[in-house]
Amino acid sequence: MFSTVLVANRGEIAVRVIRTLRELGIRSVAVFSDADADARHVREADTAVRIGPAAAAESYLSVERLLDAAKRTGAEAVHPGYGFLAENAAFAQACTDAGLAFIGPPASAISLMGDKIRAKETVKAAGVPVVPGSSGSGLTDAELVAAASEIGMPVLLKPSAGGGGKGMRLVRDEAVLAEEIAAARREARSSFGDDTLLVERWVDRPRHIEIQVLADAHGNVVHLGERECSLQRRHQKVIEEAPSVLLDEKTRAAMGAAAVDAARSCGYVGAGTVEFIVPGGDPSSYYFMEMNTRLQVEHPVTELITGLDLVELQLRVASGEALPVTQDDIRLTGHAIEARVCAEDPARGFLPSGGTVLALSEPSGGAVRTDSGLTAGVPVGSTYDPMLSKVIVHGPDRATALRLLRGALADTVILGVQTNAGFLRRLLAHPDVVSGDLDTGLVERDLSGLLPDGVPLEVYATAALLAQGPRALPGPAPLTPARPGGWVDPFGAANGWRLGGTPAWTFHHFRLPGQEPVEVRTRPLGGDTEVLVSDPAGADSASPAIEARGPGQGPGTPARGRIVSRTSDTVTIELDGVTHRFSHATSPEGTWLGRDGDSWHVQLHDAVAANLSGAGRGGAETLAAPMPGTVTVVKVAVGDKVTAGQSLLVVEAMKMEHVISAPHAGTVTELDVSPGTTVAMDQVLAVVTPDEEESA
Repeated sequence: MFSTVLVANRGEIAVRVIRTLRELGIRSVAVFSDADADARHVREADTAVRIGPAAAAESYLSVERLLDAAKRTGAEAVHPGYGFLAENAAFAQACTDAGLAFIGPPASAISLMGDKIRAKETVKAAGVPVVPGSSGSGLTDAELVAAASEIGMPVLLKPSAGGGGKGMRLVRDEAVLAEEIAAARREARSSFGDDTLLVERWVDRPRHIEIQVLADAHGNVVHLGERECSLQRRHQKVIEEAPSVLLDEKTRAAMGAAAVDAARSCGYVGAGTVEFIVPGGDPSSYYFMEMNTRLQVEHPVTELITGLDLVELQLRVASGEALPVTQDDIRLTGHAIEARVCAEDPARGFLPSGGTVLALSEPSGGAVRTDSGLTAGVPVGSTYDPMLSKVIVHGPDRATALRLLRGALADTVILGVQTNAGFLRRLLAHPDVVSGDLDTGLVERDLSGLLPDGVPLEVYATAALLAQGPRALPGPAPLTPARPGGWVDPFGAANGWRLGGTPAWTFHHFRLPGQEPVEVRTRPLGGDTEVLVSDPAGADSASPAIEARGPGQGPGTPARGRIVSRTSDTVTIELDGVTHRFSHATSPEGTWLGRDGDSWHVQLHDAVAANLSGAGRGGAETLAAPMPGTVTVVKVAVGDKVTAGQSLLVVEAMKMEHVISAPHAGTVTELDVSPGTTVAMDQVLAVVTPDEEESA
């Protein structure tokens, strides 16, 4: 076994690999970019080496710098994690050439299975059924269009060199095929350095089921059962579970055997995953999609139902040992489910978010496991993948596991960064998810029902009570010197006191990302405080969502509340006789609240400041960045005439592209960015003034 292993990755997977290395008594070496200098994986490793600036191309994707770090620290092996160079054949070969053990398959297997076109041809020859699609590599745009026409709409565009849903495009309308091909090529080039595409038939209401395989250098290959990965957004998984409720023992054995055949066909060694697309109405008709030549994000659910440590097995195989288990030894016990907690906003189309982790509480112990790369005080930027952590549970049956995971997500608090934790809880309670009637389109199809109706009144009320700080009783302040030769006006006390009248309201303004500011008024009332939440338009009545959630709150009726207790990370308030307890943190930027797995980023907002995401420049429409990121494409210039829906710019963040389109026909009268510009969320990118006839 190795004595020192370099982990060529970051975030939660680096932390997870380091954990097994520590348990085996192996010295761990972390690498980090300037953006990750204070990251958790850096703190937990035995040794850490800086490998470059924040840009992945100059750090985590630099083969030369990674090999140099291995040499400087005396590492004998490299674990690539997943993402970055994990499925890069050139990196695997470079490690071997440098005398390092690559903890993964040989470069030849990575190269073969990393090319989806060659992979399909190889496994097809081994008798594994494949999805109908284009054939041949290096197809031009015109050839892809022709192949799509032959297959018939809808089709799926896929990067040949990548995985994880990056660059994948579902196209139902042939008229937009050319534009979608161009966008898919850009994303593929950005994510994998290779813009080769293939096109496949799209199977409506499919299920995504994958088989975990293990192979050693002695010719032994086993599978560890399947994982159901059908709950996805943007072709990327959000919930995974094992085993699948769709498969019976006969189908499970057949798919497992097909996965083993696929692994043997490419001379595979190590841990890998064979992915299948399965028609929900006919599970026996499964098709090979691709093979991921690395550890998968969702590997913990397999670990929990088999009792095996896949990272340990990777290490043993890479050191030359034979697999310690045979197929007959594999037993699947209970049910495990994993939820991916990501820095993203489901209400805004799952666009990436960012910020600094102000407070953090993650569940663990017993039936709950959290794999995380987070620490409080560390910023989450737009440079890398949005996944922050994974919450995994194991129960005796699926119903128990679902309940445990919903509870674990409720105990997950990541404040300061918008996450999908609340969305995941609602998804796990969806009737089709509870019944096991899944498919890869469920999230997009039912998204509106999975989003919160609104922000409860008690959230804004608590924010206002915290924002007002310690409150003196109403009345004039004592006459005290402010500075030598000057005095404080006793009637200048900001506590709402009025001479001979009802105390005045103090106004607070809060704004959630991407929404209009909400006004909250407070005023003293005996030993309590009256709180009145207005709707985003500023009216003196609660919005329908707030009214529905606020006990006893009719339009224009203040609530009566007070802070009951407060610690460094929690606050308890009483509002109209109902007690609410929040996890919270405060910062110079404002007050941040989280409750029951949902994170509401309620921050102090200047009511006078312009709302950058809406109209307001003399009838013109300001186009704002929907997420923090980098402008990669600018298709227009000031003075250009544009049509409604025309693509104007492309913003990329965390390997995700978002196209900014013209809201109406008009003229570009302002353009504040160029390719390469880094932008903040809601930053103005351009202004489109409508045509006269349009505005009239």
